[in-house]
Amino acid sequence: MPKMKTHRGAAKRFKKTATGKLTRGHAFHSHILTKKSPGRKASLAGEAVVSPSNAKTVRRMLPYK
Repeated sequence: MPKMKTHRGAAKRFKKTATGKLTRGHAFHSHILTKKSPGRKASLAGEAVVSPSNAKTVRRMLPYK
């Protein structure tokens, strides 16, 4: 059997934690930041855990991660 290919776009967007959970960055934090409050920008800067409904799809795209 040939090796499975990693989805390169997904590999750049998701990381796996030590416990095996998947993390992602928040959207809406790249531009038009003037109208957003400091607290909102601070919360968007952090990482978030991928929801269980999407985790299965992301795991399939990252077979070796």
